[in-house]
Amino acid sequence: MNKKTVKDINVANKRVLLRCDLNVPLDENFKITDDTRINGALPTIDYLVEQGAKIVLCSHLGRPKGEVNPKFSLKPVADELKKRSYNIVFASDVIGEDAKAKAAALQNGEILLLENLRFHKEETDNDPEFAKALAEFADVYVNDAFGAAHRAHASTAGVAQYLPAVSGFLLQKELQVLGDMLENPKHPFVAIMGGAKVSDKIPVIKNLMNIADTIIIGGGMAYTFAKALGGKIGKSICEDDKIALALEIIGDAMEKNVRIVLPVDTVATKEFSNDSPAKVFSTRAIDDDYSGMDIGEKTREIFANDLRDAKTVIWNGPMGVFEFDNFAKGTFKIAKTLAELDDCMTIIGGGDSAAAVKKLGYGDKMGHISTGGGASLEFIEGKELPGVAALNDK
Repeated sequence: MNKKTVKDINVANKRVLLRCDLNVPLDENFKITDDTRINGALPTIDYLVEQGAKIVLCSHLGRPKGEVNPKFSLKPVADELKKRSYNIVFASDVIGEDAKAKAAALQNGEILLLENLRFHKEETDNDPEFAKALAEFADVYVNDAFGAAHRAHASTAGVAQYLPAVSGFLLQKELQVLGDMLENPKHPFVAIMGGAKVSDKIPVIKNLMNIADTIIIGGGMAYTFAKALGGKIGKSICEDDKIALALEIIGDAMEKNVRIVLPVDTVATKEFSNDSPAKVFSTRAIDDDYSGMDIGEKTREIFANDLRDAKTVIWNGPMGVFEFDNFAKGTFKIAKTLAELDDCMTIIGGGDSAAAVKKLGYGDKMGHISTGGGASLEFIEGKELPGVAALNDK
């Protein structure tokens, strides 16, 4: 990575504005249900504490749409960090009087967590005055929020105009792993694409066709391909306006000698529910009143066989409606197969795939689980991420 990291500058006794992705899921009692993102932020926080920096920590949580909404407060995150023995105080605002007073009182090794950045619409508007107000808290800016690096917001791109700007350890690791995968992967390289929509993944598939040997397509997006090839897909999800593109992808793959592997059988139901009775159909011959919910058993075996010799795998998107246990079997099979691979770099591209791998208990068996679904997709597309572009070059 050619961007400066927190180790390339002196942070001792400095005031550091640290942007992390602390967008954790909360239950109805405001208890954190998954602390993965907090754990991801700790190496950089620990380093800054050890170096004796005064840390002003900031993040967004949820989508409060520019309005103060207690439901999206970061206070539960402050409480969690306090439980873990961090010397932390919480500001009830972002750039208001409480934040200013508490920031001024910070001692070396102490942390101030600001309230949710997105309580201000100026954050997502990348408003220069708001970015300047954030920058006034600090001498140095550290971005460790890979999950928000594809957004040109005040706290990810704007503040870098006013302060020396470097990456934290998590952002550095994400760029390193994904960069190595794109530039120097070990072969065979298999990409697994799932999820509901083809439109979300077209640029990613097109870029991966230049480096992957095999592209496996499952999940809801597979039905657009099935229909493009003349199949009957019943009521399954389909983007009719993307059928021509699906055919184009198949044609490009043949030209580039890349194997595209599609489902051959599908578990389908009449109703979108976990308990709806299921039938198995050939993927291109689904009855009119049924819709696909998961890949079938034959497809699971085909996909698993294609993965067994892989040396690099990137997986983005579930194979079915994995939120319903009865239709999580395809996603489970992929996760289990990847967990059992030896000598293979397995990269989970954030979002639903990361949630599935953790839910199924295979999190620690993967080479790398990305903390940013959207950011990792845009990076793999070959797009420049605004939050990375804004950082200082080495």
